[in-house]
Amino acid sequence: MRTITLYFLLALVTFISQRLNAQHEDYQKKVEVLQSLKDDVVKQEKEALKEEIETINEQLKNDDISFEQAKTRKEAAAKKHALNIENSMAIIDNKILLLERNEGETFILSESEEYDDGMFKIDINGERVLSFNSRDWKVDVKYDRRTYIDPVIAFGLNNAIIDGQSLEDSPYKLGGSRFLELGWAWRTRVLKNSNALRLSYGVSFQFNGLKPKNNQFFTVENGQTELQEFEFELRKSKFRMDNLVFPVHFEFGPSRYIESENKIRYSIRNQFRFGIGGYGGFNLGTRQKLKYRREGENVKDKLKRGYNTSNFIYGLSAYIGFDGVQLYAKYDLNPIFRNATVEQRNVSLGMRLDLD
Repeated sequence: MRTITLYFLLALVTFISQRLNAQHEDYQKKVEVLQSLKDDVVKQEKEALKEEIETINEQLKNDDISFEQAKTRKEAAAKKHALNIENSMAIIDNKILLLERNEGETFILSESEEYDDGMFKIDINGERVLSFNSRDWKVDVKYDRRTYIDPVIAFGLNNAIIDGQSLEDSPYKLGGSRFLELGWAWRTRVLKNSNALRLSYGVSFQFNGLKPKNNQFFTVENGQTELQEFEFELRKSKFRMDNLVFPVHFEFGPSRYIESENKIRYSIRNQFRFGIGGYGGFNLGTRQKLKYRREGENVKDKLKRGYNTSNFIYGLSAYIGFDGVQLYAKYDLNPIFRNATVEQRNVSLGMRLDLD
């Protein structure tokens, strides 16, 4: 279990790091493109001013305008292009600040900006003051994203409901029996124009552990799995079932509607949520770990056997909470052991973390 958990956490850290690095590199690339535009703006405006001055000089040479008129027009042209440079620089600097402050997530075009064949253009008072090829850094943004994927971790207390017996009389330690669940969950908006109802579905590894009381361990006798007292004093007795399951939940709760020019989003961050549903899957393996002293030596037995546990796993589950932290409960409808004279069903209660 430690190896599986280690691999999962390593994959989770790698996934998160890749997403963060990709987002960081993406908006950094946008910033670099905008920074390089400053030199292009200055060069473009200087060339435009040079052309206007040449036109004015040609008009003066042909006596189309007077010297005073030429001087006035040159001063006006110089002032205009200086203002163009100043305004363009302000636009670029503001966009850079917006990108850096929000790590590229809120870069939205205004009504005076447009994309045309990969060219980004800015007009002021009907005059083109900035244009460049944006294909190098433009990222396609899905207008209405209905499905999200999140890693899921759940953990807590585990035990068994035994026919004709209360949980208080359980032969398993209430605090020592635990469960762990690691998986991925997809969340899809069901309704077209509302996010009040979502369908959550995914895949998870479940590790359900039971710790027998009173120096007992599991053994199989005549096709029946039962608890028996161990011949030596047990320092540890742990029974674990490893399952692969596919949870499906209907999720309810409010969301925050976010709309911009190029996308709409329904955010459930910092919102209440409630999910109810179930799961089905397979038992991957069952094992028992015993630690005890025999003839003055420490002995550790790891027994990987079938123990007559159910091959198919199915049950009910629900969660309720705020943001990505929920109270989580699950209950197996299948018995733990097949053909048992007294049926037992696994039950768990703990916390669930949606790492969105």
